Amino acid sequence: MNRCLELAAKGLGKTYPNPMVGSVIVHKDTIIGEGWHEKSGSPHAEVNAVASVKDKSLLRDSTLYVNLEPCAHYGKTPPCAELIVKHQIANVVIGCVDPFSEVSGKGIELLRIAGINVTVGVLKDECEESHKRFFTFHNKQRPYIILKWAETKDGFIAPKNQELGKPFWITSLESKKLVHKWRTEEASILAGTRTLEMDNPMLTARLWEGNQPLRLIIDRNLRLSKGLNVFDDSVKTIVFTEKFRQNTDFTEYQIINFNSLQKEMMEELYKRNIHSIIIEGGRETLQSFIDIDLWDEARVFVGSKTLSDGVPAPQLMSSKKTRDCIATDQLVVHFK
Repeated sequence: MNRCLELAAKGLGKTYPNPMVGSVIVHKDTIIGEGWHEKSGSPHAEVNAVASVKDKSLLRDSTLYVNLEPCAHYGKTPPCAELIVKHQIANVVIGCVDPFSEVSGKGIELLRIAGINVTVGVLKDECEESHKRFFTFHNKQRPYIILKWAETKDGFIAPKNQELGKPFWITSLESKKLVHKWRTEEASILAGTRTLEMDNPMLTARLWEGNQPLRLIIDRNLRLSKGLNVFDDSVKTIVFTEKFRQNTDFTEYQIINFNSLQKEMMEELYKRNIHSIIIEGGRETLQSFIDIDLWDEARVFVGSKTLSDGVPAPQLMSSKKTRDCIATDQLVVHFK
């Protein structure tokens, strides 16, 4: 199962809106096939694993491992559970049950009805962790929410009098590259009006190869200049606003109720099948999610610079956290 998780991780940022799945086929203590779900619309992990087995006659006496329950419904691809039954694979070991209503328990039931020996719950916690975006989306009906910011050693995220359009860099180039890598791994990225005005970010991944996240912008009164980088028509962009404006090829204006802004934005993203979001806004945007306890993970860089005065960093209390060093910075990751 550990190997399944290693294979599944290869699909990070590529399988959305599908989960990351890895599969291994073992015959008499020897791996004879393996595969992972490479991207949405392509064959699932089990299909790739079966296809990689040279001698299909061995499948009847083999065990298939997979970190998520095999699907039992027709989507963009046929059901994996039916493929397993077709090849009469003797044993199936599953990491965790799929929470998706069209699958949940049905894949396991189909396999057992066919006489296949099924074991469920091997490395369950690790498997559920690998599906945290997928599980959050289906269980909580919202995207998996990652907060991200950088603060100085003395707890500020920006100078008190920052020059317009010129960001104040707190962290190292290595940390910046890591942030761009993270962007390729998530479905969307959000920033608020003030951050866009002050820093003029692009909200894209330029220092790491991979998918570009959907850009999300908060602009209540449509005051942002069309000359900002986020309106460069390089990536699909959604603006959450109270005002009407005609959509363009790359920018969509979504009217939303700002009295419950955070929850309504997440409801809208759920409707659009967006499974994850990384929020890189300023203090006000980040704190607004913290204050209503609407977050799953917070990634905080603490740089070596000091300011003595400035915009204070968001305040977040958590009992579960990890610490790591990235060049001259410290990365603190908070979990719910």
